[in-house]
Amino acid sequence: MSLEPHVPKFSGINRRLVDEGVLTAQQMQTAVESARKSQKKLIPYLIEHLNLKSLIIAELTAQEFGEPLFDLDAYNPEMLPKEIVDKNLVYRHQVVPLFQRGSLLYVATSDPTNMEALDAIRFNSKLNVHPIIVEQHKLEKLIEKHFQEETQFNFGDEDLDVDVVDTDQNTNQEDDDPSGDDSPIVKYINKLLVDAIRMGASDLHFEPYEKSYRVRYRVDGVLRHIANPPLQLANRLASRLKVMSQMDISEKRTPQDGRIKLKLSKTKAIDFRVNCLPTLFGEKLVLRILDPSSAMLGIDALGYEEAQKQLFMDALEKPQGMLLITGPTGSGKTVSLYTGLNILNTEDTNISTAEDPVEINLEGINQVNVNPKVGLTFSAALKAFLRQDPDVIMVGEIRDLETAEIAIKAAQTGHMVMSTLHTNSAPETLTRLRNMGVPSFNIATSVNLVIAQRLARRLCSHCKAPAEIPKNSLLEMGFTEQDLADPEFQIYQPVGCPECREGYKGRVGIYEVMKVTPEISKIIMEDGNALEIAQASARLGFDNLRRSGLKKVISGLTSLQEVNRVTSE
Repeated sequence: MSLEPHVPKFSGINRRLVDEGVLTAQQMQTAVESARKSQKKLIPYLIEHLNLKSLIIAELTAQEFGEPLFDLDAYNPEMLPKEIVDKNLVYRHQVVPLFQRGSLLYVATSDPTNMEALDAIRFNSKLNVHPIIVEQHKLEKLIEKHFQEETQFNFGDEDLDVDVVDTDQNTNQEDDDPSGDDSPIVKYINKLLVDAIRMGASDLHFEPYEKSYRVRYRVDGVLRHIANPPLQLANRLASRLKVMSQMDISEKRTPQDGRIKLKLSKTKAIDFRVNCLPTLFGEKLVLRILDPSSAMLGIDALGYEEAQKQLFMDALEKPQGMLLITGPTGSGKTVSLYTGLNILNTEDTNISTAEDPVEINLEGINQVNVNPKVGLTFSAALKAFLRQDPDVIMVGEIRDLETAEIAIKAAQTGHMVMSTLHTNSAPETLTRLRNMGVPSFNIATSVNLVIAQRLARRLCSHCKAPAEIPKNSLLEMGFTEQDLADPEFQIYQPVGCPECREGYKGRVGIYEVMKVTPEISKIIMEDGNALEIAQASARLGFDNLRRSGLKKVISGLTSLQEVNRVTSE
């Protein structure tokens, strides 16, 4: 009796996308699960993470439900009945009332099956609701321009619940008092935090200089100038942020670390990791945004090639051994680690992590904050983990020989160990361990997989344009004759439009995934250098970072300029 492979059953637009060949059944099933885990609606998820055109989805949705497709570009925004529905409701549910006919309210939506949104509009407006199908990206643009602007300002403590622990610390300087007359400061900082989240920023920089004060956001890996508050507010801004972060506002001579929790709703909270640094003209504060949803994206959203993803999944399924992820700061190592931990996080698995600091709280995982001041180092935490009956151990970073030796021992004695190092490529990671003092035999027998990664800006799908580059130049940059012989070969360049920033929107991962095979193990045992390991990796068919980046260029996801920027070649 042969067993038929399980084929997921879909309905509505999900089935239509599969039937039309836009996605395979497996891709749709994975997207549905990933969207659910990341608490996102499916259609925005498909557009953002699978690079589907919103027009294609809208056309198929209209066909599926027998409704016309309405073009929002032909609609006059002056006709928007903004007073009928609460603007925050529009922003939260991504639906827009377009016009009213008697007791019937026509509402723009990209998903007519989103009954939660339609019911909320019906209840709020006290009118019957009829959905009108529109393109998702045009809907977002309309909301961004005509609704978000009116809701993103005027944020005070009554609008955003910011968890701030009271402190008795005070200072005699009146300028440093973060309470009293500082209500505008409170609202201004809350606004900057919320705007950063909405822009998709990863970091906020508050920077004092001799004659000016500057606020910058890091968006898609690039710092962008946002605002210049008056210089005389520098102390008040720093004090408010330090109070929110539970720092000592009277201490201005040494660096401090803190944390802010910002509640956007009853179910949505964002954490900020805060560092304060004394500079020549005052205290500079940098806030790193820690969004828990980024750890729930699912492996398909990270941008691995199919073969690379399979190598990653195979390594996670092994009961023991070491999986190492390497790359510079801000290359997405933490998200990759947390993605792997989420895959392993089941009721029958005991997972412990040592992090400096714990960035995102994961339910079901035992997370430890490293604190060298009290003797809780990475190596001390690892020693304790080995007495806690672990199945999976994650070490935030291998920094020294003692930590490396304990991690190697754990990987050799029946535990899955995951960690990071700061190296430029996968082969260099193996030689770095040897340079730390780890014996070659231990490296060759314990490390299963090494992943080097970078994050490149993703080309905007609305405005990217074909780039004409001479064949000789393309060959010099790493493309092969086989690449250029493909009749569909085309690379794109950024242009810029209202939908993006300088031709880019979002980021995509570029990976070098190298399995430690018997051939590579032999080179390690013979104390081979990184170049020899890289040559063996290439012979085995493992793409290096450069080749992986060029594949992203060929697929139209990013530009050649971005690959040149984030890789060393």
